[in-house]
Order: sequence, then structure tokens, then C-alpha cells
Amino acid sequence: MAAESNAIMETRFQLPGQTDFYRGKVRDVYTLTDKLVMVASDRISAFDYVLPRPIPYKGQVLNQTAAHFLEATRDICPNWLLDTPDPNVAIGLKCEPLRVEMVIRGYLAGHAWREYSQGKRSLCGVTLPEGMREADAFPSPIITPATKADEGHDEDISREDILAQGLVSEAHYVLMEQYTYALFRRGTEMAAAQGLILVDTKYEFGLYNNEVYLIDEIHTPDSSRYYIAEGYAERQAAGERQRQLSKEFVREWLMAHGFQGLEDQLMPIMPDSMVQEVSDRYIELYERLTGKAFAPAPTLHLEQRIESAIREALARL
Repeated sequence: MAAESNAIMETRFQLPGQTDFYRGKVRDVYTLTDKLVMVASDRISAFDYVLPRPIPYKGQVLNQTAAHFLEATRDICPNWLLDTPDPNVAIGLKCEPLRVEMVIRGYLAGHAWREYSQGKRSLCGVTLPEGMREADAFPSPIITPATKADEGHDEDISREDILAQGLVSEAHYVLMEQYTYALFRRGTEMAAAQGLILVDTKYEFGLYNNEVYLIDEIHTPDSSRYYIAEGYAERQAAGERQRQLSKEFVREWLMAHGFQGLEDQLMPIMPDSMVQEVSDRYIELYERLTGKAFAPAPTLHLEQRIESAIREALARL
């Protein structure tokens, strides 16, 4: 069966009380008067581009992973999630997003490593120690915020500039920092229980009745980087690359087929075999991250299933 027939590329619902609609790279977001309905599609993005073919069950994996971690961190801070009436749907409070993304890093990887390897020793106003190698642990986790861009790439920013520009009030920012460190500690503990290392991640916050709430997804493979804990020290001592649990394998496939999101590069079309492999890998990610067995939702009449669940939930909430 072709992937498109059992996966959801986009939705176009008209929901009761709907006031707005926004299509992100992965989620379709319906705004109601006081709530948000997020439908996790099976779209997949890399290098800031959405790939042409959907990945069966990817949306379910992301939505259920995010819900798993949001429920597991409610004791740390309030969050937006009210209900997950369908495996691909999250309904929550409509918060006013704060325009700063709280990126926290326990290890030197990704963007931080690229900056460091070019000789930079300061990132978002944080001084980085000398003599580090890729995948080394920082003495303690560091927060390297980014401004939320409506289009294009997010931009690094320091705590001082956030406050100087009035992007977030000092009282709210201090709370966001506290929540970020506490959430990262919890995420680190939960990862360790699954034989994983939480390398870095990002949290987004919003205001609801002027209180800081955690919004969006957390600790998913789309928002976080994980290393396999077993053999980490040995690989690091030998100067070998760390084994990752992330969607890096999708980027690697694209690069191997001549695409890195640069101008004049053509996006390759995944064959059925690769679509199936990516789907299988996402299901593996879910089971590894949560410790739960994945229960695939029925894919017959996908859109009707999702819309019915949303409408029933909205009538109840």
C-alpha cells in the first residue's frame, strides 16, 4: 500500500468556534476562542523544508511522545495540554506565546559544536570552556536561548539582550529559566531510565492569565537530541562518533542524495522502502523514549476519525 493512503499530509477542518488556522512544518493548528487544537500530521521536515511524502504513524509518534512527557512533568510547571482525544490530536489552552525559545544543552553537539569548532567560545552570552570535543558534557547544563522566527531560522540571543529588548519580562524570564533547568533534569532522569542521554532540547513557554505555561511539544525526537548511553564513555575516549537517537538518519539520507536545503538543490523523493524505514524508525524512537509498546491507530478514513474525535472532545471540554 502506498504511504499516502495510510498517512495524513494535511487537514482542512472547519471546527466549531474556529477563529484561525495555521499550518506549521508538521502540525496543523486550529485556534478557537480559548483553546488550540493541534493535529500532528505525518509530514516530515529537514533543513527547514517539508519533504514531499508523508511518513505513516509519524504524527501519532510525535503527539503521543509529547503527551507522555507533558503528563510526566505537570508537577514541575503548568502546561497547555487539556486532552488527547485522538492519537494525532492535542487540545489545550490558548496561551500567548513568549517569543523566546529556551534551548538547553548538557553536551557540546549540533549548533553549539559547529560554533565551537569555528573557534567561538561564547554562545548566547555563555562562556564555553576551552579544550572540549564534540559530545563532551558541559560542567553543568547551559541555556542558549533563541528568538522565535515566524519565517526562516531562529536566531541566538543572550539573556541580557532578551531583557534589554523587552522580549520577556525579567520576572517571567527568571521563571522560564527555573522551569527549563527543572524540566531538563526530569528529562535527563527519564532518558537514563531508558538507557539514553538527553543531549539537548528546547522548551517553549506562553502566558495564560499572566502565568507562565509550558507549551508545544517536549522531549520528542523532533525537538531533542539523545545519545545511546551504553558505550558513550568508550566512544568518547576513542574519539568515535556517538550513537544518536534522533531523526538525523533522515538528514543523512537527504545529504547522500544531494540535498541540504541549499539554493538550486532538488529535493529527492523517498522511495516506498525508505518511507517504510523512516516509519519503522519513528516507532522505535517512541518505544525507546517512553518504554511503552506502540499501538498503531487504525488508518482507514483517517481524516474522518480525527475530525470526529476533535468534535466530540470540544463538546465535552
